[in-house]
Amino acid sequence: MRDLRIVFMGTPEFAVTILKKLVEDNFNIVGVITASDKKAGRGRKINESAVKKYAVQNKLKLLQPKNLKSEEFLSNLKALNANLQIVVAFRMLPKVVWKMPEYGTFNLHASLLPDYRGAAPIHWAIINGEKKTGATTFFIDEKIDTGNIILQKEITIHDDEIVGELHDRLMSLGANLVSDTVLSIKSNSVTTQKQKNDSKKIAPKLFPENCKIDWNNSIDKIYNHIRGLNPFPGAWTQMLNNNDVTSLKIYKIRKEIINHKETIKTITTTKDDIKIAVNGGYIIIDELKISGKKKLDSKSLLNGYSFSMNAKMR
Repeated sequence: MRDLRIVFMGTPEFAVTILKKLVEDNFNIVGVITASDKKAGRGRKINESAVKKYAVQNKLKLLQPKNLKSEEFLSNLKALNANLQIVVAFRMLPKVVWKMPEYGTFNLHASLLPDYRGAAPIHWAIINGEKKTGATTFFIDEKIDTGNIILQKEITIHDDEIVGELHDRLMSLGANLVSDTVLSIKSNSVTTQKQKNDSKKIAPKLFPENCKIDWNNSIDKIYNHIRGLNPFPGAWTQMLNNNDVTSLKIYKIRKEIINHKETIKTITTTKDDIKIAVNGGYIIIDELKISGKKKLDSKSLLNGYSFSMNAKMR
């Protein structure tokens, strides 16, 4: 068995679950690298990463470099004398960093690589209507998400699952996969598989442009798009109501597949429901947030908000 000295790199809550699993499994974490503190919100309060909070609480050695190529950081990293580095939801590493440890640097990615390389694999798997996804551990190389695969685990995506739910399931799956990967490295029993480069399924960053709802799409595409962005960052659209154009985000929805003759994008309301006519049926909105208002379920919104007879989405 190898005597491992591990440096862990990560930032969000997703990474905390993996780090916590490693600590609970009694692996030797000699250092944690996370993003530097940032000011956020109206009060410009200092915002610490979720990984930093966990590391401080558990008295783990912490580094927060602003520049991963700086001499100071590289010196501090080398002083940790790590022989394995693990990266989960961090940032692209310079070669001088990922090549440093004797047993390499591996990453956890929330997809079945080579599918969905990129920044938002969980979102895009749902947006594109995939029936399965998973998690992959792989050794980092010069490019993004292209290194040799160590382990993969597949899970089914439920038909009505939102990205928040799939995120949490992959977080748990990923924690176990990383632990198993470390065990295989510790026992020197790792076998790797070279990635193919023939996948056309990608996972680019999410911007307002690709989060906007296209109401001209089919009912299934619209349904997948909205649940693939719920709860974060939220699918958005614009609404024409009483001759005013208002932006809103849509969260919880249902779909009703039925033939109808209504004009696409037309909004119909009852005392409980908000329905949008689309190709192939209706999207029924259960939760939304109109600009300037708080997030509400549709019934609560309808108690104090009126839609005109010619209200429609844009």
